[in-house]
Amino acid sequence: MLERGGFFRASKDRYFTALVLIAIAAAVVLIDNFTLTWAILGVCFIVGFMEAQKLFNIKSLAMLPIAGAMWIAAYFMTDPEDLIFLILLVYGSYLAFKNKVALAPEEGGKGMKDLIIFIYPTAPMLFMLSLYKDYGMASLFWLIVIVAVTDTAAYFTGKAVGKVPFSPASPNKTLEGVLGGIIVATIVGTLMGLGFLPFFKALLIALAVSVSSIFGDLFESSLKRQAGVKDSGTFLPGHGGILDRLDGHMFGAAAMTVLLRGLYS
Repeated sequence: MLERGGFFRASKDRYFTALVLIAIAAAVVLIDNFTLTWAILGVCFIVGFMEAQKLFNIKSLAMLPIAGAMWIAAYFMTDPEDLIFLILLVYGSYLAFKNKVALAPEEGGKGMKDLIIFIYPTAPMLFMLSLYKDYGMASLFWLIVIVAVTDTAAYFTGKAVGKVPFSPASPNKTLEGVLGGIIVATIVGTLMGLGFLPFFKALLIALAVSVSSIFGDLFESSLKRQAGVKDSGTFLPGHGGILDRLDGHMFGAAAMTVLLRGLYS
């Protein structure tokens, strides 16, 4: 339990970090430069990748340089997420060469576990970069707003009327809060999307992104519970790690990118 002084210090750190994050996000949105956006997302990716290594208990020193090289390559790719399949093929071939293609650790399959870090958080972060490349800053801003409204509306709805637990992965979430967050975010997201999409397409994407963000948060919560930690890291004072802040955005970015490619015309 925090003492009074510790509580105020924690709150001060949380608010200061939030202001810094808002300022950085606003600058990125207003400047709208690909290299800057790629660099900011790259910092988030590399820090998140290191956090994920700890959550998955992956100690291989080769993983981080591969992640860095992948992000540099993504700068030049038309569809950055294609790199995921290339890495999986290359690393899978390496495991085959070393005769370590086995699922059970006792059978020498530890190397197979290392592949998961190229699924999460790598794939969603590459989808986020693709979202910006394909549809511009407006799409990233749309994503940020939908996820933020989902979180905020879910919190206040849950506080006001929440009774039914939603998932054991996150005991503080209630079904009422989740539904409230999704409904409000879908309305707000749909209204925003009407600027460049027909009503039903905007509605579908807003709904899918909101729902995806909820499960992105649950996925991260489940990982932390299994790892026995409260936060994914300490990179953001008062807020935890990068993955704690971007879990919903990553799942939402993948959903938005795929649906925009299928529905945008």
